[in-house]
Amino acid sequence: MADLKTDTLRTYAYILLYIALSSGQIFFNKWVLSSKEINFPYPLGLTLLHMVFSSVLCFSLTKILKVMKVDQGMTPEVYVTSVVPIGAMFAMTLWLGNTAYLYISVAFAQMLKAVMPVAVFVLGVAVGLEVMSCKMLLIMSVISFGVLVASYGEININWVGVVYQMGGVVGEALRLIFMEIFVKTKGLKLNPISVMYYVSPCSAICLFLPWIFLEKSKMDEHGPWTFPPLLLILNCLCTFALNLSVFLVITHTSALTIRVAGVVKDWVVVLVSAVLFADTKLTIINLVGYAIAIAGVAAYNNFKLKKEASRATSNDSDPESSQSQESQPLTSR
Repeated sequence: MADLKTDTLRTYAYILLYIALSSGQIFFNKWVLSSKEINFPYPLGLTLLHMVFSSVLCFSLTKILKVMKVDQGMTPEVYVTSVVPIGAMFAMTLWLGNTAYLYISVAFAQMLKAVMPVAVFVLGVAVGLEVMSCKMLLIMSVISFGVLVASYGEININWVGVVYQMGGVVGEALRLIFMEIFVKTKGLKLNPISVMYYVSPCSAICLFLPWIFLEKSKMDEHGPWTFPPLLLILNCLCTFALNLSVFLVITHTSALTIRVAGVVKDWVVVLVSAVLFADTKLTIINLVGYAIAIAGVAAYNNFKLKKEASRATSNDSDPESSQSQESQPLTSR
């Protein structure tokens, strides 16, 4: 009984940690990019620093200190054909998403992110991973309608910020599609440390090239920037910790829990940002539209989880399928 209570408390602690880190990182990045005290309006540079920090930390933990293990099975062919596209899309998502904070409020950016399932589904249909159905079409319509209503209710809408945010949504949708293709075609499943170990350097390179052309000259003209080293390390460390918190929640609970926690986090970000940032002015139309979109997202998550459960049941009842899965080159434990 005591062990069960301890496990329950630990699970809630992991969920709260994920919500706190995820929300906190969004606020942290917004503050760094828009704060006059720090004066660091360089989203590409900030994201590049995150990826370099993650690369160095992963290498140190796995190869020097050896406190964590990297899953084996990665080949040059798999890296070039699978990891590079995933790393490029991850870089695109972070770059465009952080840039959007320079133009639109955190709350409105979060509302626009609710359209993510629509982008993932449409791209999934295009590459043959998803099948169009009346139910899914209805769910996608509800989400899209909710986002449109939320956008209509935005007082100070900036279309440049909207374009950047939607570009980030497309990048994240492509990353998820590439991840699914990677797992299905290569049979290689990696734990989060391994994913960061392989993807972070690739993302850093993808960010470094546009940074040279788009931000380096501006940073040189500005002169020495006043980004306190301790604050920089803390910001990078929060990004790294956020990735690990996702791993903790998934391994100690389920996919459903992380999705529900994600919805809770979205509402926390929307409501708290209205208190923290002066550029956030929520309206009733904003909140109604976002509530409609979140209802559609909840329906989408429920539909996907039922589909995954059905597939798992089918695999359990099919010995050949189970044997095929066991013979994959690498699966996470």
